[in-house]
Amino acid sequence: MAKTPALPLFAHALGAPPTLIGWAVMASTVPGILVSLPAGFLSDRVGTKPLLLAALFVFATAPFLYLLVRTIDQLALIRFYHGFATAIFGTVVSAEIVARYPTNRGHALGIYSAVSTVGRSIAPFLGGALISLASFPGVYIGCAIAGVLALTLGIKTSSDLKAPQGVKSDSSGGGLLALALTDRLVLMTSVVEAFQYLVFGSVEAFLAVYTAQRGWPAWRIGLLLGAQLAVVVLAKPRLGRLSDHYGRRPVVLWGLNLGALAVAALPFTHNFGLLLIINGLFGAGFAATTAATSALVGDRGRTGGFGASMGVLRSIMDIGQAVGPVLTGALIELSGYRVAFVTLAGLLLAASALFATKTTGAMRI
Repeated sequence: MAKTPALPLFAHALGAPPTLIGWAVMASTVPGILVSLPAGFLSDRVGTKPLLLAALFVFATAPFLYLLVRTIDQLALIRFYHGFATAIFGTVVSAEIVARYPTNRGHALGIYSAVSTVGRSIAPFLGGALISLASFPGVYIGCAIAGVLALTLGIKTSSDLKAPQGVKSDSSGGGLLALALTDRLVLMTSVVEAFQYLVFGSVEAFLAVYTAQRGWPAWRIGLLLGAQLAVVVLAKPRLGRLSDHYGRRPVVLWGLNLGALAVAALPFTHNFGLLLIINGLFGAGFAATTAATSALVGDRGRTGGFGASMGVLRSIMDIGQAVGPVLTGALIELSGYRVAFVTLAGLLLAASALFATKTTGAMRI
């Protein structure tokens, strides 16, 4: 709710041009670049729960700070703080799932991602309604309630999420980290995911602004973005299971190419029904790519070092997610929405070609 559709609309209401909106969106992804890898490494050393509680603390406290925002700079600063929650939480949970489900990682990661996306699917509908009914403070009060509840549940939940057995020394952890950082397939897959999140973050930010500038109310914008996430929820576990059975590579390539076609089509219609369909197809492509890439990196991880592998993936992914809104905002100011979105589609096609050529003849993925 703090991000979709509130963030770009709030930034727009503060008078920020597209470039500064891009910087505000980027601010929450920078922590992922900085802490995803250390968080994954620490989860291999000390266990999962302390890091999860740290992330939940940020989730619970950040929403209150939005109520104090009066400028775009303040909004970006709070987004930076808020980003530490997602960076730590996503990395650590993904590593734990990879470790626990060695034979059906794609399906297990797909279920986790789909369940977490349920919240993201509800958020645009609820956030758009709250903006319409109570303006932006209403959205952030709702976020605060959700964050405090999550922290309370995290504290009360007993957990056996401990450090992996047999991994005690710093040298062992350093060796596993080095293996993750030098695995060409892990790095290539992480770059592909970075391209996917670059485009996803840009569409998520600027599709809201694109439709708002055409006079659409916040609730309709929330419906458009929420429908995309609903497709992700329904598709991701199934596509993850497909990658378990038929290999990761075809699912990744299918997702990248479908996403490219959908993104290229988005700025060429103002019809609400058609935009719903196109944005849903983009959601399906995103679900396919990300369901298979995370599982592939998990396949390449070593026992006791899954946190390091997932940290590499998420750190590189967040570079793409950080660059996307800034790049797209600049392109929109220079050339308009059509050129910007077609450029994003070209990046997905380039990622598809890179992955197809560089993974030919690799192990079954």
